[in-house]
Amino acid sequence: MKVLILAVGKPGALLVSAIREYETRAGRYFSLDVIEVPAGKGEHGPEAEAQRLLDRVPEGFDVVALTREGKRMSSKGLARYLSALGLHRRPGVAFLVGGPFGLAESALSSAEHKLSLSAMSLPRDLARLLLAEQVYRAGTISRGQPYHKGS
Repeated sequence: MKVLILAVGKPGALLVSAIREYETRAGRYFSLDVIEVPAGKGEHGPEAEAQRLLDRVPEGFDVVALTREGKRMSSKGLARYLSALGLHRRPGVAFLVGGPFGLAESALSSAEHKLSLSAMSLPRDLARLLLAEQVYRAGTISRGQPYHKGS
């Protein structure tokens, strides 16, 4: 199954190596693509970002918007969700990671699911790192590998 991470902007120097490491690890379990779109500018920046993200979602993909108002999910829950997509013959999932001002309403309303990585606001690079690590962890859980130590 295909996992697509659509993110606003490129990661900064502080977390770029960690993000790339977990995206590489996740790619061992899923067909993973990462697409970075430019940040919007000015008053209409978030709407422009949302349109650039949504334009890159392939037809038939589940869309998951990352937002602190979204549903909380355990690591095992994410693994079950990703496994279920394959069972329901969905071609894949597109995770939307917003810019500094989050995702515009158009992106949130276009998503089938809203996922919260934390009740706190997170910088986009940290959200992307957490997402990549959790996708990797979901792969290890699905294959019964020992990376996941949680109950």
